[in-house]
Amino acid sequence: MSLIHRYTSKPLGLVLLALSIIALSASSAAAQTVKPTIVLVHGGWADASSWNPVAARLQRDGYTVIAPANPLRGVKPDSEYLKSVLSSISGPIVLVGHSYGGFVMTDAATGDPNVKALVYIAAFAPEEAETLGEVLARNPGSEVGGPNLILRAYPAGTDVYINPADFHRVFCADLPASQSALMATEQRPIAAAALAEPSSAPAWKTIPSWYMVASQDHAIPPATERFMAKRAHAVTVEVNSSHVAMLSHAKATAKLILAATRAAG
Repeated sequence: MSLIHRYTSKPLGLVLLALSIIALSASSAAAQTVKPTIVLVHGGWADASSWNPVAARLQRDGYTVIAPANPLRGVKPDSEYLKSVLSSISGPIVLVGHSYGGFVMTDAATGDPNVKALVYIAAFAPEEAETLGEVLARNPGSEVGGPNLILRAYPAGTDVYINPADFHRVFCADLPASQSALMATEQRPIAAAALAEPSSAPAWKTIPSWYMVASQDHAIPPATERFMAKRAHAVTVEVNSSHVAMLSHAKATAKLILAATRAAG
């Protein structure tokens, strides 16, 4: 028997076992430290690019970010679409919604074990059976209505736009007028049917939630945002912002999302 064989043959099984344990431990540790995918859901009169300043910050911190195109056709179809996006993602998810995007994610995340946190940015967080119209009417102050809107019929219903002449004041008063003018031109309408469609069982009853109140919001009254945040038992911050806090306060928005992500992990 060679000297090498004599000193390696007996311990070899132990060495292989130790290596296997180390590999399994490393794999388990890696699984536990996988960063969540952050999904950003835009609302009405906007598109996924409204998340650009926030998404860029989150990506710099090493997170995978998905900002799907919310169809804006109705609570049920939009929620079903978002569910299909969520089902395509493996691992933990932090779900973030702005405005009507909050309404959609409140329905879509219910029962999804991968969604670990909900973050509402000046967003609707409805109770079961509530409609957008009911939430907006809870407190005075919303300017999303009446002469500030333009209705345009399409084959399956009616689209609702914010009048470009009122867009800056109603939607994004703390952004430069030139930026607001482009946003008004490129706004994606929401179907009128969505305003009267009820929410289903709310995800915030089972998933930890965070909420950013925009104290100068002319779309959703700030008092209503505070009410929804309290009702959802959400960790709440407040910024001196118009409705588009993710644009005018991108740093604070990203900070809140990261806080939710770390707490959920």
